[in-house]
Amino acid sequence: MMERLTLEIDGMSCGHCVGAVRRALEGIDGVQVESVRVGEASLQYDPRTVTTDAIASAIADEGYQPRGA
Repeated sequence: MMERLTLEIDGMSCGHCVGAVRRALEGIDGVQVESVRVGEASLQYDPRTVTTDAIASAIADEGYQPRGA
């Protein structure tokens, strides 16, 4: 059963930022990206496969600060 998650993301300001976050999220097993825009990402994830902490860490590894995970 997939769960929906919307994250506010600090530090994003351009299309490059959007692309970096989208690629990071798409690289996580159990995550389906719905949308990524400056300051926000919406996705569905399988809690049996991935934790919200792992999702937040993938975003942080790209240099952005997720809130709401």
